[in-house]
Amino acid sequence: MCTEGAFPHRSARSLTLTRVHTHIHVCVPVLWGSVPWGMKLQSVSLWLLGTILILCSVDNHGLRRCLISTDMHHTEESFQEIKRAIQAKDTFPNVTILSTLETLQIIKPLDVCCVTRNLLAFYVDRVFKDHQEPNPKILRKISSIANSFLYMQKTLRQCQEQRQCHCRQEATNVTRVIHDNYDQLEVRAAAIKSLGELDIFLAWIDKNHEVTSSA
Repeated sequence: MCTEGAFPHRSARSLTLTRVHTHIHVCVPVLWGSVPWGMKLQSVSLWLLGTILILCSVDNHGLRRCLISTDMHHTEESFQEIKRAIQAKDTFPNVTILSTLETLQIIKPLDVCCVTRNLLAFYVDRVFKDHQEPNPKILRKISSIANSFLYMQKTLRQCQEQRQCHCRQEATNVTRVIHDNYDQLEVRAAAIKSLGELDIFLAWIDKNHEVTSSA
C-alpha cells in the first residue's frame, strides 16, 4: 500500500512533480515485494529460456544462412575413386595440413562460411594449380572436384555480397595455420598431401553446411 505524506505548501506543478517522484521510489518496490516467490522464479525462468532460444537461433542462422548448391555426393565419389592413388604418392604420412580436423573442429558457427570460403580458395588457387598429374583418369577426377569447388565459391561469393559471410579473427587464424602447414613442405609434396586430405574437408562441409543439389 502506498501512503502519501504531508508536503509543505508549494505550487500545483511543484506538488505534482513531488508526488510522481514519491510513487516511483516507494510504490514499485512494494508491488514487486508482494509478488510470491513462485511467480518470481517462473518469470525469471521464462526470461532465461527466451534468451537461450534467441541465442540458439542466432547461432543456427549464422551456420545455415549460406547454402552450398552442388552435388556433394558426386564430389565425394570422385575423390574416393582417386584417394588410394593420391595417398600412395604421399611421402610424408606422419605430417598433416588440415590437422585431421583438430583445427576445423574449433570453428564456431559464425565462422563456418568464412573458413569454407578460405579453404575453397586454398584448394583452387594453390593445391589444384600446384599439383602436376600425369594420369589422365586421375586428372579428370581432380578437374571435376575443382569445378565443384568453383561452383561452391560462386555460391559463397553471393552470400558475401549480401554481407552474410563475415571473417572474424578466429577464422583468419585457422586459415593461416593451414597455409603455414602447406608452406613447410615442398610444393609438390604439399599439393599431394592436401589432395589426400580432401576427405577431411569434404566431411567438414557436409557436417557444417546445409547442402542443396545443383541439379
